[in-house]
Amino acid sequence: MSSTEVGATTVPVPSQSSYQNRVADYWNAEENPVNLELGKIDDLYHHHYGVGAADVSVLDEPDPELRQERITAELHRLEHAQAELLAERLGPLTPADRVFDAGCGRGGGSVVAHLRHGCGADGVTLSEKQAEFANEQARKRGIDDRVRYHCRNMLDTGLPTGGYAASWNNESTMYVELDLLFAEHARLLRRGGRYVVITGCYNDTYGRASREVSLINAHYICDIHPRSAYFRAMARNRLVPVHVEDLTAATIPYWELRQQAEHLVTGIEETFLGAYRNGSFQYLLIAADRV
Repeated sequence: MSSTEVGATTVPVPSQSSYQNRVADYWNAEENPVNLELGKIDDLYHHHYGVGAADVSVLDEPDPELRQERITAELHRLEHAQAELLAERLGPLTPADRVFDAGCGRGGGSVVAHLRHGCGADGVTLSEKQAEFANEQARKRGIDDRVRYHCRNMLDTGLPTGGYAASWNNESTMYVELDLLFAEHARLLRRGGRYVVITGCYNDTYGRASREVSLINAHYICDIHPRSAYFRAMARNRLVPVHVEDLTAATIPYWELRQQAEHLVTGIEETFLGAYRNGSFQYLLIAADRV
């Protein structure tokens, strides 16, 4: 058990499980171009996927180097559109509010929320390397007094109870138990605060997790939850859904384009497309109020 500072208060940081240590090791070592090259465009580093219609004309660019640049820029545009969609669903926020980014990665989502709403933000990641990177980006933007990142466990953050007007997970819920996660969000959010999640989940109507879902789990060292588990765990933890949006069709163009980006492919693209197309996997946005 170690300790860390929150304002002027020293709080204990719980030891991580062996699994969480593996996840931290994975992200501390990760240097994937599909994350880093896209972020270099505008210093907004997103660790999630994209939504919306893709400009496939970038594939027709005859110059190989320019073709790579245009594909990279288009994928980043789609990922940024997803981040903006989530930030829009956080509700009416003011510069006096603070928001919480659970599983913040290299910090792009917190910056998007701050730029849109003027709010302060705290991001949490298991990866010390990601937290250091994100804090350096905030310093470069001159917003490090408003946007901060911490190497902590999202299930037990040590952040102030009721201190946040909104919180979210963007493709990070598959690394944790949902009841533990939603209990922490419910603790952090003030009454009436908004929680938003964008996630891949397996479709209960299909049956058990498909072969494609199992392959995605193995690729990312995660455990994708069934769709129904989100609503059951929210109900047990004072989070009442107010908006549910199926983004599956909206994310397929992103994956179709990424599949043709030879300089960025990771080998998992066809698996995602197959899972989305056969109906075993869904991409959902859920917004819920803390009651």
